[in-house]
Amino acid sequence: MRKLLFILFFLTAIPAGAFLALYSKAWWRAGEPPPIPLLPIGDIRAPEPLSSYHPDRVVVVKTQRRLYLYDGDMPVLSYPIALGGNPLGHKQQEGDQRTPEGRYVLDYRNPNSRFYRSIHISYPNSADKARARKRGVSPGGEIFIHGLPNGMGWAEGWAHAFDWTDGCIAVSNRHMDELWATVKNGTPIEIRP
Repeated sequence: MRKLLFILFFLTAIPAGAFLALYSKAWWRAGEPPPIPLLPIGDIRAPEPLSSYHPDRVVVVKTQRRLYLYDGDMPVLSYPIALGGNPLGHKQQEGDQRTPEGRYVLDYRNPNSRFYRSIHISYPNSADKARARKRGVSPGGEIFIHGLPNGMGWAEGWAHAFDWTDGCIAVSNRHMDELWATVKNGTPIEIRP
Protein backbone atom coordinates (compact mmCIF):
# COMPACT_ATOMS: atom_id res chain seq x y z
CA MET A 1 0.00 0.00 0.00
CA ARG A 2 2.82 2.42 0.89
CA LYS A 3 4.55 1.67 -2.38
CA LEU A 4 1.35 2.40 -4.32
CA LEU A 5 0.86 5.71 -2.49
CA PHE A 6 4.46 6.68 -3.16
CA ILE A 7 4.10 5.89 -6.88
CA LEU A 8 0.85 7.89 -7.12
CA PHE A 9 2.44 10.85 -5.34
CA PHE A 10 5.51 10.69 -7.56
CA LEU A 11 3.44 10.48 -10.76
CA THR A 12 1.35 13.53 -9.83
CA ALA A 13 4.03 15.70 -8.20
CA ILE A 14 6.47 15.72 -11.15
CA PRO A 15 3.96 16.94 -13.81
CA ALA A 16 2.51 19.51 -11.40
CA GLY A 17 6.00 20.85 -10.61
CA ALA A 18 6.88 21.06 -14.30
CA PHE A 19 3.64 22.95 -15.04
CA LEU A 20 4.29 25.48 -12.26
CA ALA A 21 7.88 26.02 -13.43
CA LEU A 22 6.77 26.71 -17.01
CA TYR A 23 3.90 28.91 -15.84
CA SER A 24 6.27 31.01 -13.69
CA LYS A 25 8.70 31.47 -16.60
CA ALA A 26 5.87 32.62 -18.89
CA TRP A 27 4.88 35.33 -16.41
CA TRP A 28 8.52 36.33 -15.96
CA ARG A 29 8.94 36.82 -19.73
CA ALA A 30 5.80 38.92 -19.81
CA GLY A 31 7.49 41.44 -17.50
CA GLU A 32 5.37 40.65 -14.45
CA PRO A 33 6.69 39.22 -11.22
CA PRO A 34 6.36 35.43 -11.17
CA PRO A 35 3.19 34.38 -9.43
CA ILE A 36 3.60 33.41 -5.83
CA PRO A 37 0.95 31.05 -4.47
CA LEU A 38 -1.69 32.76 -2.36
CA LEU A 39 -0.79 30.84 0.77
CA PRO A 40 -0.08 32.02 4.30
CA ILE A 41 3.32 33.72 4.32
CA GLY A 42 4.86 30.99 6.47
CA ASP A 43 4.14 28.45 3.73
CA ILE A 44 5.98 30.37 0.98
CA ARG A 45 8.99 31.66 2.86
CA ALA A 46 12.36 30.19 2.01
CA PRO A 47 14.01 28.33 4.89
CA GLU A 48 16.36 31.18 5.93
CA PRO A 49 15.48 33.14 9.09
CA LEU A 50 13.63 36.40 8.49
CA SER A 51 16.66 38.45 9.61
CA SER A 52 18.64 37.11 6.62
CA TYR A 53 16.35 38.94 4.13
CA HIS A 54 17.40 42.40 3.01
CA PRO A 55 15.30 43.11 -0.07
CA ASP A 56 16.65 45.63 -2.54
CA ARG A 57 13.21 46.65 -3.87
CA VAL A 58 9.52 46.35 -3.20
CA VAL A 59 6.95 45.74 -5.95
CA VAL A 60 3.22 46.20 -5.40
CA VAL A 61 0.83 44.79 -8.01
CA LYS A 62 -2.50 46.46 -7.31
CA THR A 63 -4.64 44.11 -9.42
CA GLN A 64 -3.19 41.11 -7.56
CA ARG A 65 -3.48 42.86 -4.16
CA ARG A 66 0.08 41.65 -3.43
CA LEU A 67 3.27 43.24 -2.17
CA TYR A 68 6.49 41.46 -3.21
CA LEU A 69 9.94 41.83 -1.66
CA TYR A 70 12.71 41.29 -4.21
CA ASP A 71 16.33 40.29 -3.75
CA GLY A 72 17.83 40.99 -7.16
CA ASP A 73 15.48 39.52 -9.77
CA MET A 74 13.82 37.05 -7.43
CA PRO A 75 10.80 37.67 -5.19
CA VAL A 76 11.63 36.30 -1.75
CA LEU A 77 8.52 37.20 0.23
CA SER A 78 4.95 38.13 -0.65
CA TYR A 79 2.12 39.67 1.34
CA PRO A 80 -1.60 40.21 0.69
CA ILE A 81 -2.59 43.89 0.85
CA ALA A 82 -5.54 46.28 0.96
CA LEU A 83 -5.53 49.52 -1.02
CA GLY A 84 -7.42 52.80 -1.12
CA GLY A 85 -11.20 52.64 -1.33
CA ASN A 86 -11.05 53.72 -5.02
CA PRO A 87 -8.12 51.56 -6.19
CA LEU A 88 -8.35 51.80 -10.00
CA GLY A 89 -5.88 54.16 -11.62
CA HIS A 90 -3.12 56.46 -10.39
CA LYS A 91 -3.69 58.90 -7.54
CA GLN A 92 -4.78 62.24 -9.05
CA GLN A 93 -5.48 64.44 -6.06
CA GLU A 94 -5.89 64.61 -2.33
CA GLY A 95 -8.97 62.76 -1.11
CA ASP A 96 -9.54 60.58 -4.18
CA GLN A 97 -8.82 57.40 -2.16
CA ARG A 98 -6.53 56.08 -4.88
CA THR A 99 -3.21 54.39 -4.29
CA PRO A 100 -0.50 55.99 -6.46
CA GLU A 101 1.22 54.11 -9.28
CA GLY A 102 4.84 54.55 -10.29
CA ARG A 103 8.33 54.47 -8.83
CA TYR A 104 8.97 55.92 -5.41
CA VAL A 105 11.21 55.38 -2.36
CA LEU A 106 10.42 54.11 1.12
CA ASP A 107 12.05 57.08 2.81
CA TYR A 108 11.20 57.06 6.53
CA ARG A 109 9.34 55.21 9.30
CA ASN A 110 6.74 56.30 11.79
CA PRO A 111 6.50 53.99 14.80
CA ASN A 112 3.91 56.31 16.43
CA SER A 113 1.30 56.67 13.68
CA ARG A 114 -2.49 56.21 13.93
CA PHE A 115 -1.85 52.77 12.48
CA TYR A 116 0.29 49.89 13.65
CA ARG A 117 3.66 51.10 12.40
CA SER A 118 4.05 52.80 9.04
CA ILE A 119 6.71 53.22 6.35
CA HIS A 120 6.36 56.35 4.21
CA ILE A 121 6.22 56.21 0.40
CA SER A 122 7.80 59.28 -1.26
CA TYR A 123 4.59 60.24 -3.12
CA PRO A 124 4.13 62.83 -4.60
CA ASN A 125 7.19 63.06 -6.85
CA SER A 126 7.86 66.06 -9.13
CA ALA A 127 5.73 64.63 -11.97
CA ASP A 128 2.79 64.03 -9.59
CA LYS A 129 3.07 67.62 -8.29
CA ALA A 130 3.22 69.06 -11.82
CA ARG A 131 0.19 67.03 -12.93
CA ALA A 132 -1.82 68.21 -9.91
CA ARG A 133 -0.68 71.83 -10.32
CA LYS A 134 -1.83 71.74 -13.96
CA ARG A 135 -5.28 70.60 -12.80
CA GLY A 136 -5.38 73.14 -9.97
CA VAL A 137 -5.59 70.55 -7.20
CA SER A 138 -3.42 69.28 -4.36
CA PRO A 139 -1.69 65.98 -5.20
CA GLY A 140 -2.20 64.73 -1.66
CA GLY A 141 0.48 62.93 0.29
CA GLU A 142 1.01 60.98 3.47
CA ILE A 143 0.98 57.66 1.62
CA PHE A 144 2.31 54.81 3.76
CA ILE A 145 2.55 51.06 4.03
CA HIS A 146 0.95 50.39 7.41
CA GLY A 147 -0.81 47.87 9.62
CA LEU A 148 -4.27 48.10 11.14
CA PRO A 149 -5.55 51.18 12.98
CA ASN A 150 -4.25 51.27 16.55
CA GLY A 151 -6.47 49.25 18.89
CA MET A 152 -7.83 47.12 16.04
CA GLY A 153 -5.37 44.22 16.33
CA TRP A 154 -8.30 41.92 16.98
CA ALA A 155 -9.29 42.40 13.30
CA GLU A 156 -6.02 40.92 12.01
CA GLY A 157 -7.82 38.51 9.68
CA TRP A 158 -9.68 41.39 7.99
CA ALA A 159 -6.59 43.52 7.25
CA HIS A 160 -6.71 42.77 3.52
CA ALA A 161 -10.24 41.43 3.09
CA PHE A 162 -11.37 44.60 1.26
CA ASP A 163 -9.92 47.98 0.19
CA TRP A 164 -10.34 50.35 3.12
CA THR A 165 -7.48 52.88 3.23
CA ASP A 166 -7.46 56.49 2.01
CA GLY A 167 -4.79 55.57 -0.59
CA CYS A 168 -2.21 53.78 1.53
CA ILE A 169 -1.13 50.13 1.32
CA ALA A 170 -2.31 48.11 4.32
CA VAL A 171 -1.04 44.76 5.60
CA SER A 172 -1.76 42.77 8.73
CA ASN A 173 0.13 43.79 11.87
CA ARG A 174 2.10 40.55 11.77
CA HIS A 175 3.19 41.25 8.20
CA MET A 176 3.97 44.87 9.12
CA ASP A 177 6.37 43.55 11.77
CA GLU A 178 8.13 41.52 9.06
CA LEU A 179 8.32 44.47 6.66
CA TRP A 180 9.59 46.71 9.47
CA ALA A 181 12.38 44.21 10.20
CA THR A 182 13.45 43.53 6.60
CA VAL A 183 12.85 46.68 4.52
CA LYS A 184 15.36 49.49 5.08
CA ASN A 185 14.87 53.22 4.55
CA GLY A 186 15.85 54.17 0.99
CA THR A 187 14.46 51.00 -0.55
CA PRO A 188 12.83 51.67 -3.96
CA ILE A 189 9.17 50.75 -4.38
CA GLU A 190 7.35 50.25 -7.67
CA ILE A 191 3.57 50.35 -7.56
CA ARG A 192 2.05 48.71 -10.65
CA PRO A 193 -1.59 48.80 -11.80
